[in-house]
Amino acid sequence: MIKTAIILGSTRPNRNGEAVARWVYEIAKKRTDSKFELVDIKDFNLPLLDEPVPPSMGQYSQPHTKAWAAKIDSFDAYVFVTPEYNHGTCGALKNALDFLYKEWNNKAAGFVSYGSAGGARAVEQLRPVMAELQIADVRAQVMLSLFTDFENFSVFKPNPHHENSVNSMLDQVISWGGAMKTLRKG
Repeated sequence: MIKTAIILGSTRPNRNGEAVARWVYEIAKKRTDSKFELVDIKDFNLPLLDEPVPPSMGQYSQPHTKAWAAKIDSFDAYVFVTPEYNHGTCGALKNALDFLYKEWNNKAAGFVSYGSAGGARAVEQLRPVMAELQIADVRAQVMLSLFTDFENFSVFKPNPHHENSVNSMLDQVISWGGAMKTLRKG
């Protein structure tokens, strides 16, 4: 069985992402094809990238980087929950991605995004980053609108049909995560 992290990408106070990530996690926990864990990047207190050596060298010197690396390395697949800020992903998530390299390699990822345009532009910025980190990102994604899935832009009330989208995305992530795991063992 593979392990899948649901990564909450926003660190903003009063963030909408916490409710979204918990909702995805509750849907995921009903499944038996993967073990799921909710991972909040806020818990790792990652400053702006402060490692003196590029992550591709794998020579981490900071305790927060070592803790982040150990956590990320323990998973086979990821679901990134990202807001869209100013037509892109949030800086905290991009920074967390940039801290590591080999820990991300040959794994699978899916996206749950939210924003005025469903967070589509945030995901479009993340896809080339995934390619560089050697993460296979799946096509299916979940896009939540601040206008229709949040009351007063802050209380998360997703349309029930989104649960099917979450499961479709998870189907792909888990399938690809299992296939990628065989590459890492070989």
